[in-house]
Amino acid sequence: MPKIKTNRGAAKRFRKTGTGKIRRNKAFTSHILTKKTTKRKRDLRRSTLISKADERNIAQLIPYL
Repeated sequence: MPKIKTNRGAAKRFRKTGTGKIRRNKAFTSHILTKKTTKRKRDLRRSTLISKADERNIAQLIPYL
């Protein structure tokens, strides 16, 4: 069987934790920041886990990460 190619776009956006869960960065952080509260911007800096519904699909895109 040939190796599975990693989706390079997904590889740049997701990473696995030590326990094998997949982390992602939050959206809405690049521009139009003046109207967002300081608390909201601070919360957007933190990464979070992907939803349970997306786990299987994302894991197939990044098989070796």
